[in-house]
Amino acid sequence: MIRNGHGEAGGAERPGPGGRRAVRVWCDGCYDMVHYGHSNQLRQARAMGDHLIVGVHTDEEIAKHKGPPVFTQEERYKMVQAIKWVDEVVPAAPYVTTLETLDKYSCDFCVHGNDITLTVDGRDTYEEVKQAGRYRECKRTQGVSTTDLVGRMLLVTKAHHSSQEMSSEYREYADSFGKCPGGRNPWTGVSQFLQTSQKIIQFASGKEPQPGETVIYVAGAFDLFHIGHVDFLEKEVNHYKGKNYPIMNLHERTLSVLACRYVSEVVIGAPYSVTAELLDHFKVDLVCHGKTEIMPDKDGSDPYEEPKRRGIFCQIDSGNDLTTDLIVQRIIKNRLEYEARNQKKEAKELAFLEAMRQQEARPERESDFDF
Repeated sequence: MIRNGHGEAGGAERPGPGGRRAVRVWCDGCYDMVHYGHSNQLRQARAMGDHLIVGVHTDEEIAKHKGPPVFTQEERYKMVQAIKWVDEVVPAAPYVTTLETLDKYSCDFCVHGNDITLTVDGRDTYEEVKQAGRYRECKRTQGVSTTDLVGRMLLVTKAHHSSQEMSSEYREYADSFGKCPGGRNPWTGVSQFLQTSQKIIQFASGKEPQPGETVIYVAGAFDLFHIGHVDFLEKEVNHYKGKNYPIMNLHERTLSVLACRYVSEVVIGAPYSVTAELLDHFKVDLVCHGKTEIMPDKDGSDPYEEPKRRGIFCQIDSGNDLTTDLIVQRIIKNRLEYEARNQKKEAKELAFLEAMRQQEARPERESDFDF
C-alpha cells in the first residue's frame, strides 16, 4: 500500500468531524491514461467520506478483461498517487471488487461512476458489494473517456476542440471509434467536453500563498497530463509543437493540472514568454523548466529571458523521459489492438444492457397471464 504524505487529502488518517470514526472509502479501476474524468470521480468519492483508498489493477488483469493498457502498472500507480484527493494507493488490486477486499482495508463502502464495468465473461465487477449494500455511485464526467483520448491520438487532429471545426473525417471517426457492429451504448464513444466555472472551483484549492512561502512558477502545455509531468512537478513542486497539438483543449488541461497534488494554482492561458508583469503579479520566487529543449517565442526571443535576468531561473531533471509525443507513438504503434479492445468493451456492455432489459421486461410479460 502506498500512502500519500502531502497535499489536501494526504497524510495520516484523521478522525471524522466531531471525533467520530473516519469513514473509509474504496475506489478501484485501471486508471489508464489518467484524465480529469478519473480525478473528478475520485474527488466525488473523497467527499463521501474522510479517507480515500484507491486500488489499481495490474497490466495482466487489464489485458485479461479489457485488452492491453497504454501505461504500465508502475506508471499508473504513480499517476493515481499524484491526485490530490487520494490518501492511499493499493497496487495490484483485484479486478472484481469483493467484500473481502473492502474488509481487508477496513473500508465502509466502494464508489464507482454511473457506468458499467464488466469482467471478461460479462459479469458486473461490483455485483457482490452492490448486493451487500456497500456500493455508492457518483456522477460520470461527461465529455471525456480513455476511449475518446485514444481516438483523438489515432486521428491526430485538432478538430476535437471545436464542433464547428470538426471535419467530416473526424466526425465519421468519432461516430465509429470503439463502436462494435451491434450498436452504441451510453458509455463508450467520443463526446464534447463543456467547461464550467463550477468545475474549476471544485478542482481548485482556493488557498492563497502564506507569508514566507516560496512561490514557484512552471510553464508548459501539460497536454495529456502524464507521469513525466508529475515527476517534474514533484521534483520542484512545444517552438510550439505542431498543428496536431495539443490533444486536449485548454480547459481540459486546466482541470488535469489542478487535480495534481503538487500544484496550488493554474494560470489559464498563460503567455508563452514569462513576463515581468506575470512574475510581479504572482510574486514568483523561482521559475523552473524541465530538461526538454526550450523553444524560442514567435519573435525568436528566449521565453525565460526575464527570470534569467533576475537570477530566479533553474532547470529540473525529473528523471523521466516520457513525453506527449511518446504516448501518441505508443497508441499509434498498437492502433489495431486498441480499436479491437474498445469494440470488445462495447460489445460486452451492449450484451449486458440487453440482458438487463430482458430481465426488466420479464415480470411485465408474466403479469399479463396472471389471472
